[in-house]
Amino acid sequence: MTKTVLQRKLVSTLEFMLHEWLGVTALFERPHYAEHSAETVDDLLRAASEIAADCFEPAARVSDLEEPFVDDGRVLLPKATHEAWEAYRSFGFLSAAHDAEHGGMQLPRTVDLATRLIFTASGPNLIPSMLTDANASLLLAHGTETQQRVFALPELAGRWTGTMCLSEPQAGSSLSDITTRAVPDGAGHETDPLGPRYRITGNKMWISSAEHELTENIVHLVLAKIPGADGAVDPSTRGISLFIVPKVLVNENAAPTERNDVALIGLNHKLGNRGIPNAALAFGDGTYEPRGGKGAIGYLVGRPGDGLRQMFHMMNAARIEIGLGAAAVGLAAYAVSLDYAKERRQGRHLTAQGKDATRPQVPIIEHADVKRMLLAQKAYSEGAVALGLFAARLLDDQRTGSAEEARSAGMLLELLTPVVKSWPSEWCLEANNLAIQVLGGAGYTRDFPVEMYWRDQRINMIHEGTHGIQALDLLGRKVRVGDGANLAELGRKVRATADAARQAGFPGHADDLAAGWQRVRTVTDDAWSTSDPVDALANATPYLQGFGHVVLAWILLDLAVAAAGSSHAEAPGKIAAMRYFYAYELPKVSAWFDVVARREPLCRDVTVAEL
Repeated sequence: MTKTVLQRKLVSTLEFMLHEWLGVTALFERPHYAEHSAETVDDLLRAASEIAADCFEPAARVSDLEEPFVDDGRVLLPKATHEAWEAYRSFGFLSAAHDAEHGGMQLPRTVDLATRLIFTASGPNLIPSMLTDANASLLLAHGTETQQRVFALPELAGRWTGTMCLSEPQAGSSLSDITTRAVPDGAGHETDPLGPRYRITGNKMWISSAEHELTENIVHLVLAKIPGADGAVDPSTRGISLFIVPKVLVNENAAPTERNDVALIGLNHKLGNRGIPNAALAFGDGTYEPRGGKGAIGYLVGRPGDGLRQMFHMMNAARIEIGLGAAAVGLAAYAVSLDYAKERRQGRHLTAQGKDATRPQVPIIEHADVKRMLLAQKAYSEGAVALGLFAARLLDDQRTGSAEEARSAGMLLELLTPVVKSWPSEWCLEANNLAIQVLGGAGYTRDFPVEMYWRDQRINMIHEGTHGIQALDLLGRKVRVGDGANLAELGRKVRATADAARQAGFPGHADDLAAGWQRVRTVTDDAWSTSDPVDALANATPYLQGFGHVVLAWILLDLAVAAAGSSHAEAPGKIAAMRYFYAYELPKVSAWFDVVARREPLCRDVTVAEL
């Protein structure tokens, strides 16, 4: 496959979704985005594609084979990674969705995330853009004016990068169990111009881009607990506060002063995403003694005890981008396997003449089972891309829409974020699996990138909230908010699509979608019929899987409605992907929802001895 095959597929898919389906140019009628036009979108997609082809695609395999390594406490990355980062940073893609006053292009988030999808598909294991942007965005929302100027703006310029430091060896997803502490840093700590100053001690792990030489500084956002006068800490999440802990201390003009007491413990050697270093850090172990004292210096963000609420601002943004990133990797593998299937010749048609070995072999794309695998990949990856871009459009409506648009967008985002993160992570992994299968033995070698895509993809079901965490969030909270108000809001969208589908010539699919949505409503009530969370949540993951499939059935049918009235080259494929999903995927929902409806106790009650 030549690099242009991938870029053509990415740009063509995004052009259809942005222009033909989402109608993104309508956003440019809003004052906040008035400087842009449809030409802006097309120019940015082309620019991103060119940079991705020139810098990201060549670096992807290099960064996979030449893993980050430690040299005298420094984490070193390949030259190709530095070149990719510089090309991305210097164009201004990192800050593209931010306001002009913060150095951004003031682009709609929908367009911004579309360009990021191109980079992720072209080099999924390369640069720390997602967490840096999310880190800076958190500080712009919750930090002081000085914290924004000193820490967020250098991040958006790409001079510094950012992380989030939550997990600890004894506390992964159970954040109430964190033991990292923050104590006031002596007299005058409350009047430091960078914010109330504390000394941080503790260990953090699973930190992406925690140490590298891409930039001159790294801004760590660290969750820690402040002890009371008796030395005890609140054992719940209410006791968690958030601190800015830079790798290199700076003054109020953002000029570096001395190394902070943040030390690398070691790197994690990963299955995939090898190009992005993942590390454990020690805060305040005495490796360095900034300002003559023990403990890393950190600056409180907002008020004590607000840390988890603030961090979720960052995590929710990251979860949407992870879902879109998973879709990107699925789409990249689909492009490879589609191209391979068109070229690879093997076997003959299953006819009497097909048994004649003297007849020429046919491209494998002509075999029904290969078509099945390609259709599945197409439905999974393009559906996931559409879901992520729909969420991005909701972010734009939430920020710049009318009061009613903003209200609706907020409700839908609250409900759909667990699905946006989890569904692409699970089903684009299956798409990557099928891409390997299409290539057969060749797919299991490093001669093609599909094995690398599968390895890179596998992390997405784990980080920023595992699949199980998303399931508990959806069934335990999101569908019950406001006595089901968010669920009702999504129902209105689903019904509108079903009505449009009937008019567009898809009445049977409209009926199937309506029936699927009705099952969502009834199974939600069934799960909670005893009002006991122990009963309801034992099958939260099957609920998430069924719910996600119904949501994707809605998204794919909505795409098909747009395609029915379009002459775009992508239009026929959107209808085919929808037809595949309704024939082969939507029937799976019943099996998942059946165990939820009867509150199947097996997984809850099975004993350790039986496992």
